[in-house]
Amino acid sequence: MTRPSRTSFVPQQATEQELPPDSPLTMKEGWRRFVEHESSPPTLLTAVQRAALSPKGKLRDDELRRNYHAVLPLVNTPTIQKVITTSRLLVQLNRQQISARCQTTALSQLGRAHEIAVRKRHPRDRSRLPVIYVTVPPAATPKTLATEFARFFGLDFPTRFNITDIVNAVCATAAHVLVDLVLIDKLHNLNLATRTGAEASNQLKYFAERLPATFAYAGIDVEDQGLFAGTRGRQIAGRFTVIPTTPFPHLPGADRDAWHSLVGTLESMLQLHHHQPATLTGLGEYLYHRCGGMIGSLSRLIRGAAVLAIEDGSERITEDPLEMVPVDYAAERSKALTAPEKPRSCRRCVA
Repeated sequence: MTRPSRTSFVPQQATEQELPPDSPLTMKEGWRRFVEHESSPPTLLTAVQRAALSPKGKLRDDELRRNYHAVLPLVNTPTIQKVITTSRLLVQLNRQQISARCQTTALSQLGRAHEIAVRKRHPRDRSRLPVIYVTVPPAATPKTLATEFARFFGLDFPTRFNITDIVNAVCATAAHVLVDLVLIDKLHNLNLATRTGAEASNQLKYFAERLPATFAYAGIDVEDQGLFAGTRGRQIAGRFTVIPTTPFPHLPGADRDAWHSLVGTLESMLQLHHHQPATLTGLGEYLYHRCGGMIGSLSRLIRGAAVLAIEDGSERITEDPLEMVPVDYAAERSKALTAPEKPRSCRRCVA
């Protein structure tokens, strides 16, 4: 007499290994993993399939879905699309020039979109590294800034090397791998009011002169930092197109519809067993005031609630788990300013 066979289900394995903590975007290995990463949702098992899992299999399934929600794919917002479209046009225009070439999420997505496009044009050339991603360190000096460029390429130098040696090595490497887009993040760390900050700014300008590439910068309140003030500032302003990033607008009509569409897109990516579709779009107003229309805060809010929903076994997102997810300080301030007033309760007077 044969025993009935039992079908076993194995949770879908992650298609990408987690990025090592020592390989950030500012190193070529981390950048390439970011460009090549295609987020695919793990299989959402049916109740029968889930019941067939061993306790270890259930833990593995929960872990895969928690990891997926923790890095939920980015939604292509109008600001990100404008940054990508405008900057890629400038890259195309700057290719034939001989002289100087004309917020983190948008900047990195720009670099990823550009590198994928380059790879499609040159599918067999794996030696190309068309994008450099560098962050401006606090209290940056010309040498520390040049070292950040070298660090991206994995170039090490003895302490006795001077800045000229470092810059020459960076420019030679960039030319060898055909860099044509340089992304500079955290530009607000440059203090142009100091001599050191001004010299670091000149170092960036020197890189722009040496490298046949388009430079894209991202920073917070760069206009207020004096980036475009004075003679040096006018030179910078004459070379760049500024794309301001602001919280998502929420005026009645098209803006509000776009916000609800954005929330709906994020909701469609969820891999939760008991989540009811359109729950989050129904909470669109709450979500807007909670995160102040900031896309990054919205993403963090939904990703955090999804992880909590898996951990507590509810497998759904409602307002309660959303309230448990902390948001950044800027979003909290915006929430206080934009939250609708609650109607005053009416009390009857008793004689």
